[in-house]
Amino acid sequence: MDQTRGEGRWVFGYGSLMWRPGFPYVDRKAAVLHGRRRAFCIYSVHHRGTYERPGLVLGLAPGGAVRGAAYRVAEADWPETYAYLREREQPTETYVEAWREARLEGGERVSTLVFLSDKDHPQWAGALSLERQAELISGAVGLSGRNEDYLADLVEHLRAEGIRDEGMERLLKLVNG
Repeated sequence: MDQTRGEGRWVFGYGSLMWRPGFPYVDRKAAVLHGRRRAFCIYSVHHRGTYERPGLVLGLAPGGAVRGAAYRVAEADWPETYAYLREREQPTETYVEAWREARLEGGERVSTLVFLSDKDHPQWAGALSLERQAELISGAVGLSGRNEDYLADLVEHLRAEGIRDEGMERLLKLVNG
């Protein structure tokens, strides 16, 4: 599949990229990525925690499907956008960059840049229980702020997009006590 189809390249967001992309784009559409699911599966020692007190951030774990947003970036903006995404998403290189097909609202399929969870990276947390996720998220703070705020923002913004993620909703209830 040609990732430049539609006169630009597509980027898939499933977490904060959905509500705070931070780069110019010419189109944004709801999208589904099959074969991966949204999960708190990455120990955060940068954005939402520290090496001494890690938090958790989202990753695309294997299995299932995830609803998110796809952004079409003009070819002229691609080099700067790609550099920005590398800096934002790869401070400790916990993700593997890949091009994967996503289905846009309306049914069109496009190749999108995605950042997949690297199961071989030391920060891979894997499938933690909701209780363990809540323990790690509660009280963790990193360069981008409190881990609890990241989770609350996620649930709020997913709801605004019409996405009810029951696992994230349950996790937020556990964190809020």
